[in-house]
Amino acid sequence: MKNNWVREKLLAGESVLGLQMGLGSPAVAEMLGYAGYDWLVIETEHNALDFSQMEHMMMAMSSTDVVPLVRPSSGDPLVIQKVLDAGAMGLFVPMIRTAADAEAVVKATRYPPEGIRGFGPLRASQYTMDYPDYFARSNDNVLVSFILETKEALANLEEIMAVPGVDALYFGLFDLCISLGLNPINMPFPEIDAAIERGLEFSRKTGVAIGIGVGSPEDLRFRLDQGMRFMVYGTDYMLLQNAAKTGIEAFREYTGGS
Repeated sequence: MKNNWVREKLLAGESVLGLQMGLGSPAVAEMLGYAGYDWLVIETEHNALDFSQMEHMMMAMSSTDVVPLVRPSSGDPLVIQKVLDAGAMGLFVPMIRTAADAEAVVKATRYPPEGIRGFGPLRASQYTMDYPDYFARSNDNVLVSFILETKEALANLEEIMAVPGVDALYFGLFDLCISLGLNPINMPFPEIDAAIERGLEFSRKTGVAIGIGVGSPEDLRFRLDQGMRFMVYGTDYMLLQNAAKTGIEAFREYTGGS
């Protein structure tokens, strides 16, 4: 079993950098793994990726050192079980609202007696039951992170972060703004800044890492200086589109085209 070195770094108080993937391409997953990201999260909440595509992307990542995470469609224990059996080494779970929601997800990632996960000899256990250290190590090898994106979750922020087994909390700013009745296009807002500071303050007490998405090196440095440690730098489709736009805009400007 590969060590989840990203979780180990977070538990040691260090920072890690990831990216969200929605294109469904194993080749892109492998390329980004070789590029040097610490972790890559396969986004299955908002797009049409199926389990087969997800598994093939993780197979491609396995030739690199990158740690594969999955953003499941929900915190359903059966969905979580399939994701972990396919080889995910961590979760990026959306729409968590309460400490009870968080506890249920943590239990779904652990084998008994710590949790309720069922055993199936698939990729995670190298397709065999003859894996002497698998059960001994697997419960401590899954990174559990949640996306805070609702008014209810914000009200329960400290209780969610206090749940044993929670490793990181990521601020989903667009959905959080919408839930608070704010237009995310008009960020920043003092309410959001105050929420982030609450998370950072409790992070210093609990060790649970706080994360956020950034789109520039300047924003990345600002958030790291702020105390965030679970960073997302872009998406695969945004990287592709932005790289294309740079060349296209240069061409249009030079030729006077439109």
